[in-house]
Order: sequence, then C-alpha cells, then structure tokens
Amino acid sequence: MWDTLLMAFALMLVLEGLLPFLAPGAWREAFKKAIESDDNQIRFIGLASMLAGLLLLYILE
Repeated sequence: MWDTLLMAFALMLVLEGLLPFLAPGAWREAFKKAIESDDNQIRFIGLASMLAGLLLLYILE
C-alpha cells in the first residue's frame, strides 16, 4: 500500500510541476488571481477538487 501511495504522491508532484515549467507566466497569473480571491472561493475550489478526486477514485476502483 505504501508503494502505491508514494507513486500517487510522485505523480501528483510531476503534474503540479508541469504548469510552472511549461508556462511560468500563466502560473504566476493564476496565483495572483488566487491571492485576490476570498477564503470562501478558495474553499469551494478545494472542495470541488477533493470531490472530483474522490469521484475519479470511485470510478477507477
């Protein structure tokens, strides 16, 4: 189980690093917009992301 968890974490790091590597300007702008967002908007984005991940895990399992 730990091997799978570490592979998933490694894949997440690779995917998270794609945008700053390929388009650093777009990445910077995205973070500027995130900083300007209020807490509720950021929480909603986090919740939507978690639910999408759980749905994907449910579909793949």
